[in-house]
Amino acid sequence: MFTGIIEEVGSVAAAGHRMRIQCRLVLEDAKEGSSIAVNGVCLTTVDLQGGVQGDGFWCDLSPETLSRTNLGALRPGSLVNLERPAAVGDRLSGHIVQGHVDRTAEFLALEPLPEGNWWLTVRIPRELDRYLIPKGSVTLDGVSLTIATLDGESAGFAIIPHTYENTAMREYRAGAAVNVEVDLIGKYVEKLLSVR
Repeated sequence: MFTGIIEEVGSVAAAGHRMRIQCRLVLEDAKEGSSIAVNGVCLTTVDLQGGVQGDGFWCDLSPETLSRTNLGALRPGSLVNLERPAAVGDRLSGHIVQGHVDRTAEFLALEPLPEGNWWLTVRIPRELDRYLIPKGSVTLDGVSLTIATLDGESAGFAIIPHTYENTAMREYRAGAAVNVEVDLIGKYVEKLLSVR
């Protein structure tokens, strides 16, 4: 389980079905087999480069992961949001995030607002719209965000300076795919209501 609070921005050193991520902070207590969320996708470390004091890790991407997320589109040098799993007893600063991406959304714009704030707009896939509500939570590329506006197929988010400066969001380009994980509670409620 994760919380959507990004701990480190890493970079892709090798891309493809076996990916290498350069980073440091999220490796502090990692071991082979540890989970690390990469752009909101829960991945398993299979090789720590240089051990815990190293500068990266390798992970394998399944065909399902490559088809459902934006990880297959990453290239060497791409920035990625990284988070370690929450520990029992930690505060949940974001919301409950599984690291199981539902789909990708299309990044539309990131426009500056006064005092270092930003306005993020993405086009959400139609089949995920039913899980989104104003002021509800959603995860985009692993970042826990609050939905500020819903307008047809698009959703808007107010981004504070800290989030902009400490995530890979600053590298987004129009048309790029961002990973979406909707709030788990809505999916459970939908399934319970559909059982007859």
